[in-house]
Amino acid sequence: MNSLRLLFATCACALALAAERKPNILVIVSDDHGYADVGFNGGKAVPTPHLDALAASGVRCTSGYVSHPFCSPTRAGLLTGRYQQRFGHENNPAYNPTDAVAGLPLTEKLLPQFLQDAGYRTGWIGKWHLGATPAHTPWARGFEQTYGFIGGGHSFSAWAIDVKKEYNVPLTRDGKVTAEVPAHLTEAFGKEAAGFVTRNAGAPWMLYLAFNAPHTPHMPTAEREKQFADVKDPTRRKCLAQISLLDDAIGEVTRALAASGQTQDTLIFFFSDNGGTPPSLGADNTPLRANKGTVYEGGVRVPFVISWPARLKAGSTYDRPVSSLDVTATALSLAGVTFPSERRLDGVNLIPFLRGETQAAPHANLFWRTGGGQSYAVRSGDWKLVRNGKQPDELYDLSTDIGEAKDLASTRPEVVAKLSADLSAWDKELVAPLFQSPKGGKPPAKKAKK
Repeated sequence: MNSLRLLFATCACALALAAERKPNILVIVSDDHGYADVGFNGGKAVPTPHLDALAASGVRCTSGYVSHPFCSPTRAGLLTGRYQQRFGHENNPAYNPTDAVAGLPLTEKLLPQFLQDAGYRTGWIGKWHLGATPAHTPWARGFEQTYGFIGGGHSFSAWAIDVKKEYNVPLTRDGKVTAEVPAHLTEAFGKEAAGFVTRNAGAPWMLYLAFNAPHTPHMPTAEREKQFADVKDPTRRKCLAQISLLDDAIGEVTRALAASGQTQDTLIFFFSDNGGTPPSLGADNTPLRANKGTVYEGGVRVPFVISWPARLKAGSTYDRPVSSLDVTATALSLAGVTFPSERRLDGVNLIPFLRGETQAAPHANLFWRTGGGQSYAVRSGDWKLVRNGKQPDELYDLSTDIGEAKDLASTRPEVVAKLSADLSAWDKELVAPLFQSPKGGKPPAKKAKK
């Protein structure tokens, strides 16, 4: 009898420890990835078996959004859980290792810094694009194991190292420049991530894996491009080949999770940093309107998957709007970290919503603003209001018009008025951009608010 009691007590203790175990956090971000360029969204142009398997293992978020239609602002929002316009990071910073302003403000505490305080090992692999001064680098912002490039883009293979040319700068490993030039950068990032997962088994850990594929310049391996020889448009062909390489790299990471027994206890987010490029640059955003750089659905709605086999139902879908802003809030909640009360956290912990523990919507509104006021958008329920410059406001019912083809502003003025008021109230909480995008970005539309 005593032995049975001991056994039951041991089992109960083990279950309690399992329930309390902090999950690993893996955030995978692709770059300029078209909405239709994944199998789990119905795309057929390029096989994505590993991404499809990831979606099948968890939740496909059909209304998954990022907080901005450009690369860097989305990343700033992702790592803070706050609308990046609250702290002036509204444009892409130029690559300038001496510019102390062009980057994610040092006043913001980032997700990996919070998680380090909670006992997590932290890693960054891939693309940074959040400032290039020593103080802005990932190893100065909470990431202890690092590998990648600091700028906004990079060649994928056979580059001639040049410290002054952003797409040819040396890679860094753990804060030190390395002269290595991998056979293909996407493959290298996948291998590095698999190594991080393996060597940190039992941690817990957080890894931010930020691919630059399928961003231009399209440079797939010749072998992979041959697999798409039937695609006549060379730009589209190369883009699809890069997506295929990206999918394989993600597969290498998920295999490493399985081999090290970490699949069940790892929460994975996957999404693109913004919508896909125009078709002329290779992406397919079908059925969404427009592309990267706009506040239409094609600029901000992205392929979006959340997987956590231990807690989330496999093969499920979630149709209410979720945001890349939710990553930090979710991770902090699971790690038992309290966000400072003096700062506004715009994301929410998504797990209760995805598990059906609450029927409420995660967000009453999701907002977007570009360039200090060049364009705006707000989504509330199925309604979305779009404002481009001084043009009349546009209104769309996304439940029946995901492609934003039918402007209902003239027939539903009460909805326009409500969303316009919500947008104005949110805008009053923001500041003007701290810096402009390179290549002649437009000046801020308004002065910074105090």
